[in-house]
Amino acid sequence: MAHQIVALIAEYGLLLVFLNVLVEQAGLPLPAVPTLVVAGALAAAGKLPLGGVLLVALAGCLLSDFAWYAAGRRYGAGVMRTLCRISLSPDSCVRQSELRFQRWRAPVLLVAKFVPGLSTVAPPLVGAMGLPPRWFLLFDALGSLLWAGVAVVLGYAFSDGVERVLGALEGTGALALQLLGAMLALYILFKWWQRRRLLVALRMARIEVDELAQALRSARPPLVFDVRAAGSRQLDDRAIPGALAFDPLALDAVLADVPRERELVLYCNCPNEVSAARAAQLLMAQGYRRVRPLRGGLDAWVAAGQVVGPLAVLPPRHATPAL
Repeated sequence: MAHQIVALIAEYGLLLVFLNVLVEQAGLPLPAVPTLVVAGALAAAGKLPLGGVLLVALAGCLLSDFAWYAAGRRYGAGVMRTLCRISLSPDSCVRQSELRFQRWRAPVLLVAKFVPGLSTVAPPLVGAMGLPPRWFLLFDALGSLLWAGVAVVLGYAFSDGVERVLGALEGTGALALQLLGAMLALYILFKWWQRRRLLVALRMARIEVDELAQALRSARPPLVFDVRAAGSRQLDDRAIPGALAFDPLALDAVLADVPRERELVLYCNCPNEVSAARAAQLLMAQGYRRVRPLRGGLDAWVAAGQVVGPLAVLPPRHATPAL
């Protein structure tokens, strides 16, 4: 099996490297690093051109990344919602990417491919947030060369070791592939179970759009919080009028003076209200029992024809919101 893999890479070489990198950067779970390492080892043996390996890897990265970038630039928040739906960790992948982009801007592309979950999300995110094409191409090309270069150089420098490992796997290659496949399947199953457990736990705790609209007109309206990251609010500035914006990671500081009996409603724009559900779960653990995510989030509110408006200014730390 290992010999067949090496023979395949040696025969089709640059085309196989290009295709593997292309589909991985497009979002498919087909890791290209092992292929790049083996290609580096073959380059050390004179069976593949080292410069050619790096060039086709760069081409594969740029083609996939620019397609995602263009989609993000054109469709904005819609592309990010699509990534939310197909991600095993829909809230964390996009939210952490937004936070990194806000902190580092374009240079985030230099390290994106080294961070799990960030590689596919970063190109459409920076496109949606308005990064100019020339800066995207520059930083994405540098980041792609750095990522591919590390793998190829490792294979080149340790070509003898790579050959010994492949030789050791010669008789157990099929078993090794089966074990890797089983581990991947278990990981996907665990993430699915983790996500379903959270949603089931909060399934009965959601508030409907009509119910929230009526409650906001009452004498004792609930506090409404927009738990989207700042990047999401920048892409889509619509909000439920009077809602407070904050980072769910800072809930303790934001709600320090809010009575435990106060009704709280949280909304986001992720499928299944993942961000709001996580924030609600944290609030419940802190003693807030009247906490509900808005079913369907901001999209459902807008689709129902409800009014949208600016976010409210967060009250001072020492001020208690009116009951």
